[in-house]
Amino acid sequence: MPKFLFKANYTHAGLQGLVAKGATSRVAAINDLAASVGGTVESIHYAMGDTDLYVICDMPDDEAAAGLAMRVSAAGGATVETVKLLTPEQLDDAIGRQVLYRPPGS
Repeated sequence: MPKFLFKANYTHAGLQGLVAKGATSRVAAINDLAASVGGTVESIHYAMGDTDLYVICDMPDDEAAAGLAMRVSAAGGATVETVKLLTPEQLDDAIGRQVLYRPPGS
């Protein structure tokens, strides 16, 4: 299954809910969210810095990941950035592909 990194930032309303219920209260909700589109959660990490929350998931396909991110962002409690992750083997495959490219000015 493809692996994705979801980077979330809480809105003001989302932070109020997090403070009221606690960070651990979101674990079941995040697991249920991933399961609802056929995915599974590998890890959940809160962070200090530009991103509030990192979630690594296995998703059945790109569309499931996109649907999940759009629903979360549309709900208004957080905004989500989605990053598709590649294995080293997938990157080796990409490196080995023949690509026709001409840089600007060539």
